[in-house]
Amino acid sequence: MALTKKVPIAAPPDGGWGWMIVAGCFLVTICTRAVTRCISIFFVEFQLYFGQDYSRTAWIHSLADCATMLCAPLGSLIANHLSCRVAIILGGIMASIGLILSSFATSLEYLYLTLGVLTGVGFALCYTPAIAMVGKYFFKRKALAYGIAMSGSGIGTFILAPVVQLLIEHYSWRGALFLLGGLVANLCVCGALMRPISLKEEEINGILPTDEEKIYSKQHNDLSAFSVCKTDHTSKNDCNRSCLCLQSLQEYKFLLMPDFMVLAVSFLFLAYGCSIPFVYLVPYSLSVGLSPQHAAFLMSVLGIIDIIGNITFGWLTDRRCLKKYRHFCYLFAVGMDGICCLFIPVLQSFPLLVPFSVLYGYFDGAYVALMPVITSDVVGTKYLSSALGVVYFLHAIPYLVSPPIAGLLVDNTGTYTAAFLQSGFSMIFSSFLLVSAKLIKKCLTNRSNSSSTGSDTKLQIFVNNTEMDYSVAKGEECKMY
Repeated sequence: MALTKKVPIAAPPDGGWGWMIVAGCFLVTICTRAVTRCISIFFVEFQLYFGQDYSRTAWIHSLADCATMLCAPLGSLIANHLSCRVAIILGGIMASIGLILSSFATSLEYLYLTLGVLTGVGFALCYTPAIAMVGKYFFKRKALAYGIAMSGSGIGTFILAPVVQLLIEHYSWRGALFLLGGLVANLCVCGALMRPISLKEEEINGILPTDEEKIYSKQHNDLSAFSVCKTDHTSKNDCNRSCLCLQSLQEYKFLLMPDFMVLAVSFLFLAYGCSIPFVYLVPYSLSVGLSPQHAAFLMSVLGIIDIIGNITFGWLTDRRCLKKYRHFCYLFAVGMDGICCLFIPVLQSFPLLVPFSVLYGYFDGAYVALMPVITSDVVGTKYLSSALGVVYFLHAIPYLVSPPIAGLLVDNTGTYTAAFLQSGFSMIFSSFLLVSAKLIKKCLTNRSNSSSTGSDTKLQIFVNNTEMDYSVAKGEECKMY
């Protein structure tokens, strides 16, 4: 395909300082997701101290998760218009203050505001920009890099779960929250590691490269459309405002993609189901007669196996034989987690709950590592930061309502069976929805291909790791606009 055109080409280094970005994201996931998971260890302490039921106490964890996801687009906005470094440092300061203030709580409502909202918003400003930075520095080994970075959640849970239990025993829940506030302040150090990376403009002559290590930005013309303003009809300030508005709209152009819409709906059901085991595993373990140390150990096992799932699934799906089946690996992991949840009510002893923690932790790590990779495959690297903001924003409402609804079921039924069943079926439906969409799309594609004439030549181009088909009539020159 002959052309001479200057286009923005993203050439991620796939190494170098990128590994420092992975290390920074690794620490961010420890200080955000692992700390959020460990809030469930405070569940019984809060319930006994404030004398409240399961449903009201569960709102603390729900608000923390909801604020983290609801404000994810805010983190993306700050990262896009200022820098990831500014967003993460600001978020670290907010989250640390929120945890320290929580140690002085006198009521559940106070904890709703400090531990739930303030800390959650701080985590939101850190989490999405850090994950997006990894996607900008890696392409060929993207799944492996995300696997290592996201394993911080599992390692953090493995280490922090018993440590937090010991801190509660020695310093009470107030002292434990105060010390966690000091730990979370290290997010500011992680932010300092986030060195910005920019796209380069390179001139392409002759054949357009289809090598998947090169990313062609198909949105080049969209960007150039609003980069030129005619000052003879409008003032310079009005022109700048119009261009900024158009640029902001272009950042969310992916919302109209059918594939992203289906993915977004599936994320809603996934988010509704995945948070319940982390909130209620420890209380459920205590209700069937396990000691607090054994209950905390189950969270540690879940965390350490989570790491193995992160890294092994990341490495495996980077292999050439599995790279094109990433979506199905993701669907398999989500479905297996849902099946695991369905069996929790019959597991009522420590030897039986340990295998659950192993299986659930492994597949949880697997799909968490693949989630940003799948999102990147659908929308492209250019929109990754904004898309992740929307993806985590969609998690907000399910994270907010699922633990209290599960707590209400526990209060009304006196058992955890209904709570875990709703978790399992929700995750299974999330996987089933994507499988159905894939099958329908494949059927439509096959029907379209069978009806196409033999006089057309099909040209395949890999754009942002997404295969795009163009039909070119015989004898006509292939042009790029």
